[in-house]
Amino acid sequence: MDPVTITATMLTLPNAILYAITDRTQFGKSEPERRAGTIKQVSRLAAGGVHYIQLREKDLPAQDLIGLAREILSTIRTSGSGTRLLINSRLDVALAAGADGVHLPSGEDQLRPAQVRQLFEAAGAPKTTVSVSCHTLDEVRYAQQGGADLILFGPVFGKSVGGNIVVPETGLQALRNACETAGAVPVLALGGVTAENSDTALASGAWGIAAIRLFR
Repeated sequence: MDPVTITATMLTLPNAILYAITDRTQFGKSEPERRAGTIKQVSRLAAGGVHYIQLREKDLPAQDLIGLAREILSTIRTSGSGTRLLINSRLDVALAAGADGVHLPSGEDQLRPAQVRQLFEAAGAPKTTVSVSCHTLDEVRYAQQGGADLILFGPVFGKSVGGNIVVPETGLQALRNACETAGAVPVLALGGVTAENSDTALASGAWGIAAIRLFR
């Protein structure tokens, strides 16, 4: 099943928010290949109805990341889709590129979503979307109280997130608990999500799914 078919299938699920996370290393060894592959992927996902794309390329220098973000934004906006681009962790890059928001890691030592919005407003940026990674119920509570727009909870089906091993509460029951704890804040299932198990995640209370490999 190719990414377009997967996306079309998921769009038939009720209230499914689709959140794709980039990994340009899948597109080759040279940077030009990786960049071109990422742009092509973004174009396909935007056309397929993905709601959010998180640019997660932590190894890129700031200027290269800004350049890639701007090219992605141009691709999305030319397509006329409502897809929103969030930058992983880098508020400075998000502001410089004109992105739609940021994705924050979990932890009380990180910026809170409300603080991010204040910084965006001070810079004259439009309304900002802030998503937050969470692996425990305490982190879900903190993100919810901090004003997160979206909570990515996981890994639900796998043992790692973005290639990093984590030791969180996992499984569908933990996802159910996270959704209850988050209240009105949408929780997206992250980690090991496939076309076959995504409906199970939604049935457990998730508003949608977030993934890297699923959207390749």
